[in-house]
Amino acid sequence: MKKLLIMFAMIFAVSLVASPIAEAKKFGGSKSIGKSHQTAPAQPAATNTPTTAPAGAPGKKGMMGGMLGGLLAGGLLAALFMGGGFENIQIMDILIIGLLAFVLFKIVRTVMASKAGAQQRPAYAGAGQPNPNMQRQQAEQTGFATNANSGSNGFGQATSAVPFDLPAGFDLPGFLEGARSHYKTLQLAWNENDLSKIQEYVSIDLYNELSNQRRELVGDQHTEVMFLDAELVRATHNANLAEVSVKFSGRYRDTVEGVEEEIKEIWHLERNVTQANSPWLIVGIEQ
Repeated sequence: MKKLLIMFAMIFAVSLVASPIAEAKKFGGSKSIGKSHQTAPAQPAATNTPTTAPAGAPGKKGMMGGMLGGLLAGGLLAALFMGGGFENIQIMDILIIGLLAFVLFKIVRTVMASKAGAQQRPAYAGAGQPNPNMQRQQAEQTGFATNANSGSNGFGQATSAVPFDLPAGFDLPGFLEGARSHYKTLQLAWNENDLSKIQEYVSIDLYNELSNQRRELVGDQHTEVMFLDAELVRATHNANLAEVSVKFSGRYRDTVEGVEEEIKEIWHLERNVTQANSPWLIVGIEQ
């Protein structure tokens, strides 16, 4: 009976202080690479404000939970040591305790990750889902959606020094829809270590950096984009070159580890307008 109580006390202590150390591996890594530009939203910020809880809130809760859990766990272990609770404990007992603690921790983390995803997903329900016609069009080209005769660039007057200058007839909704689709395509290629697919979408310099990053990861990855939104935050062009910057926001997860991370990054793209049907290439990723 005494050993059973000790076992449950140690499992409880371990489950309080343990925290996930795994990290979902997304395309582009976790640091900025390639070119960067000053950016600003093309639309008023209020129109794109998510309805989910602030990202900082879970962190504060986790910090306090860790502190309280550490104090409680420390008190339990101190009581066990001082009270002679570890007398007559065998190696096999310790191994069994460790195994049970690990299993319990994995179950608790999986349940918490599932609840977090279910609570936040409705805020972006339907965001970034390309229609079949757009997917067929994008399958015939290697870059992002190109110019179309829509007659409007789709955004209002900029209020900062950041340029928002698109050619007449630029299909902004189609471009952003294509951007979301290509984001998911590149994440899948990253998971499968398909560097040839990634090379179709990025500049030579950025490809060299990305390929070096990917070589540091062993085997296939299991990162899945849960939901995604895209917003134009910079645009300019001249007789030779067109440039745009797209801000992505959403959430992704490691389907094996159950770890979820926030998507918050900006892609800078360029297109050589002197060549007919030239694709948009990613030249920089800002985290």
